[in-house]
Amino acid sequence: MTSPREAILARVRASLADTPSAVAVSRTYRLRGERDRAGVIELFVERVRAYEATVVVADDPGAAVASALEAAGARRVGIAPDLDRRLRPPGVELIEDQGLDSRDLDGLDGAVTTCASACAETGTIAIDGGPGQGRRALSLVPDLHVCVVRAEAIVETVPELIAALEPSAREGRPIVLVSGPSATSDIELTRVEGVHGPRRLVVIVAT
Repeated sequence: MTSPREAILARVRASLADTPSAVAVSRTYRLRGERDRAGVIELFVERVRAYEATVVVADDPGAAVASALEAAGARRVGIAPDLDRRLRPPGVELIEDQGLDSRDLDGLDGAVTTCASACAETGTIAIDGGPGQGRRALSLVPDLHVCVVRAEAIVETVPELIAALEPSAREGRPIVLVSGPSATSDIELTRVEGVHGPRRLVVIVAT
């Protein structure tokens, strides 16, 4: 007697019998951007702001971090143990994430991290657990995420971003792609913020 599962799989196999085993993928899309450095940064800022995130372009990222935390009223802030000292503002309680549990992370006012790369076309920030970034949980659980993005780490196109992240992927490092504050419109097309990450995102572009 044939089980329902076997019957379904048999029908799937029959439907796929005449399907080629491999389909050629077109590679005619752009692999590299055409904008100059200033144009890439301008596009990135525009796209990130379109997500309703706060963007600050600064030649003193440490001061910009301090201002962002003060404006948000953040007093207890999580950081990676290897966060650059220049990005550690005075006047706030900085808590190094040495394995904080979810309750402790949720009790923080915010978190400050760096990132691996960023894409101007999509306004996306990529975090791969590298220097200054910490665990995924550090940037996902606190309600406020302040992320410092080096201007030279911003690429124009998605293919360039994927290429930049290839070494991390090959090493098996977890990669988080952040495009604006956490939000969803899955239910009745009503925007709800903070469903699966920080409701507030501040991006500081360090020039």
